[in-house]
Amino acid sequence: MKQKYDIVIIGGGMVGASLACSLLPACEEQELNIAVIEAFALPDNGSLEYQPSYDSRATALAYGSRTLYEKMGVWNALKTHVTPIKQIHVSDRGHFGVTRLNAEQEGVPALGYVVENQWLGRVLLERLQQPDAARVDFICPASVVDIETGQHSMDVLVEQQGTTHRIASELVVMADGGRSALREKMGISYAYTTYEQHAVIANISPDREHQSVAYERFTDTGPMALLPLENDGSHHRCGLVWTIPDDQIDEIMALSDQDFIARLHERFGYRAGNFIKVGERHAYPLKLVLAEEQVRRGLVVLGNAAHALHPIAGQGYNLALRGVVALADKLLEARKQKVSLGDLSVLQAFYEQQRLDQQRTIGFSDQTMKLFSNANPLLAIGRNVGLQLMDICPPARTLFARSAMGLDMPAPELK
Repeated sequence: MKQKYDIVIIGGGMVGASLACSLLPACEEQELNIAVIEAFALPDNGSLEYQPSYDSRATALAYGSRTLYEKMGVWNALKTHVTPIKQIHVSDRGHFGVTRLNAEQEGVPALGYVVENQWLGRVLLERLQQPDAARVDFICPASVVDIETGQHSMDVLVEQQGTTHRIASELVVMADGGRSALREKMGISYAYTTYEQHAVIANISPDREHQSVAYERFTDTGPMALLPLENDGSHHRCGLVWTIPDDQIDEIMALSDQDFIARLHERFGYRAGNFIKVGERHAYPLKLVLAEEQVRRGLVVLGNAAHALHPIAGQGYNLALRGVVALADKLLEARKQKVSLGDLSVLQAFYEQQRLDQQRTIGFSDQTMKLFSNANPLLAIGRNVGLQLMDICPPARTLFARSAMGLDMPAPELK
């Protein structure tokens, strides 16, 4: 642990580690010294052969996120345990509307990918332990107890093994998740809207191969998603995200596995096959959260600490990753121009660029959820006509697909 760094990243999870990997190729040339502070101990590097467990949680990566990880130099390692999404089937329960997206028709190898969080985290951390990552210090297990704004730098108070250290840095990046106590301690307020829904997360096995098909199923009680996952060796696996009204969540969580599967088939149908096994179930309340202050002089808030949205379109992590790479791009540009990395004008320019992306992505997720949860018959007819028109109109389908894949905007250069 040095006394001074150019950048301190609080949180070594997928967002924080991705930011460090984004900056890594330029660290030596730009003489960037980076600290990543993480509360959990670093796992042993390559001590065990990776084996996906049945209940591993996973994240959907848009195709555009693949290009970002290619720029970081981690995609070749990451792709060995990802599952491509080659088709997406969108339907509205009890109505005629349906749309199908196909990777081959859109001219891409996959519309997106599903990766287990454990594998993504491992690949990112192993990248940060390579010989060329000597300018990145991974400080863990350790916690940040306070951040003080100095005249020329930020002072980060780090507690490790019962001792408190003071680190100076041009820039502090808070990527410590949606439950960031530090965000509240810093007086960063946020706006939130509750959806009066819970998301039930579980892995489930159909009796046949998923064929790399993802499903988005809208119902009168909330949307459902089924994502293709890598097999665990003995079972086919899919990742389930099932939106349940708050007043039904206790009943659903208390069901036996057999009754849970029966209830799931009642809502989802049998288009993915017959479900024969379900793993551990987890539930969390759904709300739209947006930090009202995402940049200050010397400070940036990223990832779930900055925004959390409805999982309906699977865009939460992809939005965060675009923010990560956009920030890295702005910081490298500032470094070349010999401007302080904590300069407010640099950070404000980053935020203004990302604000538009956030507004569009969050707005799409929020409005789609509200549209498809509305029981008004006229709205139901309108949305289903829209799904059918998209299904039979290739230009409209391609426009929608490119937006979902994150290909409707130029990617940062990271130079």
